[in-house]
Amino acid sequence: MHDIPKEFNQDMLDHCQNISLWTNMCTFIANTGLGPLLEDSEGSFSESGWFGTNQFSVEVIFHNRMKQYRCLTNDSSKAAAFFVPFYAGLDVSRYLWGGSTTIRDSASLAMVAWLQNQPEWKVMGGRDHFMVAGRITWDFRRKTDEQSDWGNKLLLIPEVKNMTVLVIEASPWHHNDFAIPYPTYFHPSKDSEILEWQERMNSTKRTVLFSFAGAPRPEIETSIRGQIIEQCKRSIHCKLLKCDLGASKCHDPSVVMKLFEESVFCLQPQGDSFTRRSIFDSMLAGCIPVFFHQHSAYSQYAWHLLSNHSSYSVYIREEDIRTRNISIENVLLQISPERVQSMREEVIKLIPGILYANPQSHLQTMKDAFDLTVQAVVDRVTDFRMLMLEGRQIEDPKGSDANEGLKAEKESVSVIEETTRRWEGKRRKGEQEGAHFVKDSASDTVTKELKENDEGVIFETLIWKKDLLKKEAQRQNRIL
Repeated sequence: MHDIPKEFNQDMLDHCQNISLWTNMCTFIANTGLGPLLEDSEGSFSESGWFGTNQFSVEVIFHNRMKQYRCLTNDSSKAAAFFVPFYAGLDVSRYLWGGSTTIRDSASLAMVAWLQNQPEWKVMGGRDHFMVAGRITWDFRRKTDEQSDWGNKLLLIPEVKNMTVLVIEASPWHHNDFAIPYPTYFHPSKDSEILEWQERMNSTKRTVLFSFAGAPRPEIETSIRGQIIEQCKRSIHCKLLKCDLGASKCHDPSVVMKLFEESVFCLQPQGDSFTRRSIFDSMLAGCIPVFFHQHSAYSQYAWHLLSNHSSYSVYIREEDIRTRNISIENVLLQISPERVQSMREEVIKLIPGILYANPQSHLQTMKDAFDLTVQAVVDRVTDFRMLMLEGRQIEDPKGSDANEGLKAEKESVSVIEETTRRWEGKRRKGEQEGAHFVKDSASDTVTKELKENDEGVIFETLIWKKDLLKKEAQRQNRIL
């Protein structure tokens, strides 16, 4: 792990009040990034390990896990990969609203300049380096230097394109970023806590066939949330937790987890972007996710979820909901009890790999999201190193130029990306207006937190007609 200047990480924590205009992040980056202990108003949690974790704090959690990593070495000649603990997400969040493009890019460019002067960088030109940028990929892909354009250009810097960058939502069309799970509220300290939780989720009585926790998006013509909410209201088998602005039970993690724990299926339409944190909160509760877009999970979390998507989830095309051709209730009622049981078992088996253990402890036999990610990165770098030793050109199947399956859709990708960016202004407005107050149970003070990746905009995209299973298999070959 590189010992980078404090301006790229610790200084941001020391001035945490400046990280966000809308959220007092000081509360949430405390306690190694886990945030304050949670109160359990609904009896939804196990006895320990539950924290008010912010969805954008994964880079702090990951760094603190890395500090305790058993395979960490101080001898760079023995390192299989190099971790760069740059808090890219916290950095960009300081300037997303009003900062000039020069200011937004300054830390990223300075970090790259520092890396280029390190002897370890020169060995593979950064291909053996990785870092965590704890926001979605679109916050780091500014295409122009217009002040109105969103985000910074971290992921477009040539040197960074050689690195492996871990984000909570990756671009399906670029080669240098990879999705890792959003942090949930549960951060166990030992294996037994996970086993006990899995057993509890296996034995939980689920009285609700399907549920939805979220808000409508009437201002976005392509959003299907309105139809989902309407279908839920009409069904005696659905329970709705409507997350409008202002006072809402959605702001209480115990209430949200209670809903997921009593539900067989949890509806997971697009959030601010393709993905949403709720996916992982619901799976943690043993609830079978119902996806409506391929990029909400299937093309994202190849290192942490199963390539056989139907083994743990249900997929209903967004377009079918939008045109009112499909009844969610009917689709779910047609799934046999035996199939439901099998799917739930798969979801519960996935729980260790989608959570981040407490950085202040060590799991003994289980691998959490951190462990799976580091192993995948090491495998990826090992493949690159072998190709270089063999004198072969390094190509990345995930990249649009290298993946044969995407070549025919190159123009479509451009259209999708432009459409995605067209909605960024509304997403920014949603993140600002979606700030709400939550009680810090540790200090009994009131602080501001963003709604859990549940405001903003639904990105208009094209329907993929490629074989996603084949794509997942390619990605899991580690030469990504």
